[in-house]
Parts: sequence; structure tokens; C-alpha cells
Amino acid sequence: MFSQKVAQQSLRRLAVQQPLAMQWSMMRATPAAVALGKGIQSRPVSSSPNTEDPTQILAKQRLNRPIAPHLTIYRPQIGWIGSSLHRITGVALSGTLYLWATAYLASPAIGWHLESASMVAAMGALPLAAKVALKATLALPFTYHCMNGVRHLIWDTGRALTNPAIIKSGWTVIGLSVTSAIALAFL
Repeated sequence: MFSQKVAQQSLRRLAVQQPLAMQWSMMRATPAAVALGKGIQSRPVSSSPNTEDPTQILAKQRLNRPIAPHLTIYRPQIGWIGSSLHRITGVALSGTLYLWATAYLASPAIGWHLESASMVAAMGALPLAAKVALKATLALPFTYHCMNGVRHLIWDTGRALTNPAIIKSGWTVIGLSVTSAIALAFL
């Protein structure tokens, strides 16, 4: 029983370490020779005369690989531009809010005057063109993000997901956003 276990373990070890040698050994060797590791086929180590840097070989191979399609080969479409702008305006609006809130809370310690009265006075001192431009700059990302958010909520219900509907709703969002931003800028 013990000798059978030893023979099985040595055969398993040989099969894992050198599977081809195992087959060759089994064809021409006795089980005792295989168990003792005799008659195992081996091959001499060979070295390559190649002295080129392996990193350079890899760099040359990368030049021959195909390049995956990228945004530069696609014609811009209102769907992915609108979705990208939705994310960008969301980050810009939230970042502006966090910066403003931090500055407002830190202003007494720093010595800035960000209370409502000083902000109203500063805005009132600007010329009309500067007021309209500043309000439009702040209103456009807000209105676009709101309108496009409604568009995304409609998409979440599974409606208007065809290409013509996406194009139509994209241009509608842009038109409504610009119109409402201009209206807010002139208030």
C-alpha cells in the first residue's frame, strides 16, 4: 500500500513539473524508474545572441499593434456632447458652490466682506453690460444642467431613446437653456 502511494505521488509530481516528459517516460520506462525520477527527458539550456534591450523590443512591437477607435475618428453627436456637458456643468456648479460656501464661512476669519450687503453693493457698482455678462455666465450652466437633467430623467423612464428623439431633445435642451439663461441675465 505504501509503495503504491509513493509511486502515485511521484507520478503526480512528474506530471505537474514536466508533463511531456511524463508521457515520454511512461512509454519507455518502468514505474519504478519513473518513481525514482530516472529516465526523465531533459533539454540543455540555450542562450540567445540577441543583445538588444528588451524594452526597445517591446516598444517596437507596440508600434505594430492596431489602434483602437477613439473619439477623434467619430463625428461629434449631440447625444454624447450633451451628456458630457451635463457632467461638466454638474462638476462646475457643485465645485463653485463648495468654494463659495467655504469662502463665506472663512470670510470673517480672513477679513473678507462676503455678506449680502457688500455683495449687493459690489454688483450694483458694475456697469450694465458687466452685470448681464456675469449673470449669463452663471445662469447658462445652471439652466443647461437643469434642462438636461429633465431630459435624462425622461430617458430613465425608457422614453425618447431613439436617435431622432435624442437629436430633437438635445437641440431642444440647448435652445431652452440659452433662452432661459438670457431671460435670467436680464432680470
